[in-house]
Amino acid sequence: MKQSFVISAEVRTVHGKGASRRLRHEGKVPAIIYGGKENPQSIQVSHNELMKSLKFEAFYSAILNVSIDGKTEQAVLKDLHRHPVRNEVMHMDLQRILADVVLRMHIPLHFKGGDVAPGVKVGGGVVEHQQIQVEVECLPKDLPEYIEVDLSNLNVNEAVHLSQLSLPEGVSFYELKHGNDVSVAAIHLPRQSAAEAEAEAAPAADAKAKPAAKAAPAAKAAPAAKAAPAKKK
Repeated sequence: MKQSFVISAEVRTVHGKGASRRLRHEGKVPAIIYGGKENPQSIQVSHNELMKSLKFEAFYSAILNVSIDGKTEQAVLKDLHRHPVRNEVMHMDLQRILADVVLRMHIPLHFKGGDVAPGVKVGGGVVEHQQIQVEVECLPKDLPEYIEVDLSNLNVNEAVHLSQLSLPEGVSFYELKHGNDVSVAAIHLPRQSAAEAEAEAAPAADAKAKPAAKAAPAAKAAPAAKAAPAKKK
């Protein structure tokens, strides 16, 4: 069963950097909701309440119920601006949805079976997650919470591509519609194994090499000539 999220918001009547700074100081997050058949609306939400919802992965790809001064609208999260250092949300963008209009969203990938894949258990490889989310198109009612990726049959140097993933009815991959069958995960030998192989091969290569000729011993230096005795006057 999908999780349900409610965002309680208020109409925002003040705008500009200074006003937004004051809102954040009061524990509010400036936001905007747009799309659908309505005009864009500036709103504000509680930072603490928003942070509680952001702890759930499903929040980022769910249909959200946005209550604005008592009126509820359905929307999805389209953008979230965070502070570059502090764990704070600076601004949020929400997009209204319509039941009969196709929606494009990024959906998280859930990987399973990597620990039992032959490429890991027998081949000594490691799993590389090349994508952690994918973009899908569907009607709001068909929006999945996540997409599962089964890695249990992968061998070393094999990958799983978008075209190999199972999708719910009514859902399609945006990339595939444009001819991009990207890989989402693969199994490769770890880089350190390649380095170890080179290290093991080096002694064998040295043993096969022809030994270098010994250098001739250096000639002994001739003794210095003695000075002739001085003649007596």
